[in-house]
Amino acid sequence: MGAKLQEIGVSEPHENAKDKGPRSVTERLVAACITLVMLAVLSVVGVVQFVDDERAREFRAWQIRLGIVAEGRFEAVNSWLERQYGELTGLAENAALQIYATELSQSTGEASRATDEAAQAAYLGNLLVVTADRGKFTGPVKGPDVRANVKRVGVAGIAIVDMGGRALVATPAMPPLDGPFKTFLDGLERGQRGIFDLHKNGAGKAAMGFAVPLFAVQGNAQPSSQIGWVIGIKEVSAELYPLLVQPGEANETAETILVRARGAVIEYLSPLADGTQALGRALAGDTPELAAAFAIGAPGGFGIKRDYRDVGVLATSRSFTGVPWTLVTKIDRTEALAGADGRLARLLGVLLLIIVLIAALIVAAWRHGTSRRASEAAHRYEDMARRYAAQSDFLRLVTDSQPNAIFITDEAGTYRFANLEASRPTGIDSADMIGKSMASVIGPEAAKHYLELNRQALEKDHTVTAVHNIDGDRDIRVLHSEHTPVPGNGAGGPGVLVVESDITVAVTERARSERILNQLIETLVKVVDRRDPYAADHSARVAAVARAIAREMVIDDVTEQTAEIAGRLMNLGKILVPAEVLTKSGRLSDEEIQQVRGSILASADLLEGIEFEGPVVETLRQLQERWDGIGKPRGLKGEEILVTARIVAVANAFVAMVSPRAYRPGIGFDEAIEILLSQVGTVFARGAVAALINYLDNRKGREELSGFAEAPAVPSNP
Repeated sequence: MGAKLQEIGVSEPHENAKDKGPRSVTERLVAACITLVMLAVLSVVGVVQFVDDERAREFRAWQIRLGIVAEGRFEAVNSWLERQYGELTGLAENAALQIYATELSQSTGEASRATDEAAQAAYLGNLLVVTADRGKFTGPVKGPDVRANVKRVGVAGIAIVDMGGRALVATPAMPPLDGPFKTFLDGLERGQRGIFDLHKNGAGKAAMGFAVPLFAVQGNAQPSSQIGWVIGIKEVSAELYPLLVQPGEANETAETILVRARGAVIEYLSPLADGTQALGRALAGDTPELAAAFAIGAPGGFGIKRDYRDVGVLATSRSFTGVPWTLVTKIDRTEALAGADGRLARLLGVLLLIIVLIAALIVAAWRHGTSRRASEAAHRYEDMARRYAAQSDFLRLVTDSQPNAIFITDEAGTYRFANLEASRPTGIDSADMIGKSMASVIGPEAAKHYLELNRQALEKDHTVTAVHNIDGDRDIRVLHSEHTPVPGNGAGGPGVLVVESDITVAVTERARSERILNQLIETLVKVVDRRDPYAADHSARVAAVARAIAREMVIDDVTEQTAEIAGRLMNLGKILVPAEVLTKSGRLSDEEIQQVRGSILASADLLEGIEFEGPVVETLRQLQERWDGIGKPRGLKGEEILVTARIVAVANAFVAMVSPRAYRPGIGFDEAIEILLSQVGTVFARGAVAALINYLDNRKGREELSGFAEAPAVPSNP
């Protein structure tokens, strides 16, 4: 019935007719578009993955290729450096030069004291000139070439200097050994060769200086036998920088350069492809992704970085040991990965073209079929309208025969459908209710109740039930309503199906049954209280505490009621205990204690077969079970014990401790709580004890239970 009513409220006029016909053109077009989009996405993902794999292979290939170039240029530069040392070392090992320098060192630098000084000086001068020409330690002399007392300064040459830095013999164009070069000489370590690093000389050209130690004749090449230095200075642009060019290099953006770190700055030592001259550019070392900084920090590494032009490049490097240089070999990323990027562009272009062609075919097919289906759709919907009218009449006939009020409203509370029973209290024909608001039909106050429940049903998207009372002509009626959300369609938005039934008779009968049950329980409790006047009101007190604990634990109404009834009936079994035991004023014997404890199970046996709404009897059977599993009669443990039994056990123990008896006074609430807490996890459940404490401390429980400290009135002749 509910499904049929939902169909009236929100479905197409005739669902069965719709199912038998072909799918709508729009649905087919949407399905085709969704399929096309999914295929396009999958295709693009596949193409991108393929190209990424290709790019990764290309990346690895360039790592190998640039590594080979870097290694070759590194070896070429290293060999050139060794050749410079070699030219000067040949001079340092010349016996004649060693003899001359040794004599000068022994004569404290006075050339006149050297043997045949003029001949030796001439010979050594010629030797230095020949060596300088061969090693290209030569260069132009600055200054005018005139017959005047004007000093001309050279930019390159070779000199023999003593340990004090004085030039003993030098080529004509040898620059003066002062300023920074003097500082360099002073800092040289005995017995070790050194380099005066790349710098701009007086002519503004890139130059370097080399020094090798000169040892005394028959010396042992130990630092202690060193008598001077062989110094060579030269301009290096024509020799050094061509070594950075890879023979046969065909890539336009491939470049190998020399860099060095000086403090926080990266200096570019060689000419750059953008026209910058050697030693003409310096960048901060913390420039983001700078290839030169990466090369210095991770020599031998390979990665995609940005060069001095802020252009993405693939770069690798090698680090020198004799000079503070790093060789960087790089190529623009766009040129290196142009093949992979081009393949990606071509594949995506072809894929896009295919998608456009397929979409065009789908649209063409849709337009072709639209005109043919239009007339078919008109006939089909005309037939569906007829069927809808017939179906509405049939469903109205069915619902009008129901004893319940059934109606459907939209979100605003406007009636979409109403059966005869729904229209009866309004005095309006059910057909006339359609399109009217609930407020105008049943009144604004009555409509508020239904509109609020409808709102909850739509927000929660599930059925909401409610029970409410209305004042009738003679008495109060109790109504039960179910509010079920129904989805919207093209004819209207979402709605709510309301089915309302009169449950006055059922509610009245249930109240009568509960009243009789309570009367029966009160009678049984009074019987027990007469036989055990010292424990009078114990059951009622346990029931009250059990109900309070259950409410603190926020459990359902049936469980709360079960705990309360079990507390009230737990002492029923005492009618089987001898009266002299119950009224004994002294301490009970072990046998008598067992009789009293066994009365709880006797209570369960006496109540067996009585139908309670909750597990009252089973709760009584489990009252003497313990949380640690060593209780009676079944040894249940932890969560195996019913929550109602856990609650009543705590309530019973608390009431027993705080209530006075004939043979002892009651203890205070705080002391009782301490005892209960000490037995949490062994005898009692933590949740029930915590709920009792919260009730006492935060719910005015101490005030409500203050009368428990008073002893019951015991008749003189019990």
